[in-house]
Amino acid sequence: MLSILITLILLYLLCTRCRGSHPGWPELQDWSYAHRGLHDSRLPENSLAAFRAAMENGYGIELDLHLTKDGNLAVIHDSLLNRTTGQAGRVEDLTTEELSQYHLGDTPETIPTFSDVLNLIQGKVPLIVELKPVDGNHDQLAQIACKQLEQYQGCFCMESFDYRCLVWLRRHRPDIIRGQLAENFFATRNDLPDYVRFITTHCLTNFLSVPDFLAYRFDHRMKTPTCQVASRLWKAKTVAWTLRSREDFDRAKAEGCIPIFENFRP
Repeated sequence: MLSILITLILLYLLCTRCRGSHPGWPELQDWSYAHRGLHDSRLPENSLAAFRAAMENGYGIELDLHLTKDGNLAVIHDSLLNRTTGQAGRVEDLTTEELSQYHLGDTPETIPTFSDVLNLIQGKVPLIVELKPVDGNHDQLAQIACKQLEQYQGCFCMESFDYRCLVWLRRHRPDIIRGQLAENFFATRNDLPDYVRFITTHCLTNFLSVPDFLAYRFDHRMKTPTCQVASRLWKAKTVAWTLRSREDFDRAKAEGCIPIFENFRP
């Protein structure tokens, strides 16, 4: 019985494997990151205006990428457009030109392309780029994102909930800092089988993608020992999302996490 327990523990440790001490980390770690830009009631999330405000206030930027119908990259959190634009539609079913007609809320801001954002940022602040695949387009999404970043001179890392994006990065662009996004999926995803929720909650696909960091939902971090194992055993970094109070922000910083914040200014 003891040997079985030891074997299971060793398997768990191996499955949570990470890559520690990436040389690019010092450029990322001393920043606080505005979640979807520094947005508020006037500046919509993932808009050029919100990204400009983040830069002007000295914050790094976290943003989201979806693949468009014509193979471009739209900077937007949801695949469905109703929450952010008030109109029906899905990013993956529309071209770049079609998406440019959608306004973000009741503002003049429209859905930016990734190239729009890179041209705006120009390396002035670091980026955390989240890849959001849909319908199995994980490889294509990762490939196009990397292609658009080839000539970019700024500091950035990439992350995803979908470990397959990270596997692609590991195989084809191992130089890029990559991170596994996670949370307690037992609390948030009743639509998934229990075994999938267990694997994703505990980041047991890490042995395939070998991420440099875990980006874990901050209020869920105590639901699994994986964050501690990753940082102490594998020397991985941790990113805390999404911090919505000064108290959580200070706690995350004290724990050594890179903070992603929203709805207040640190």
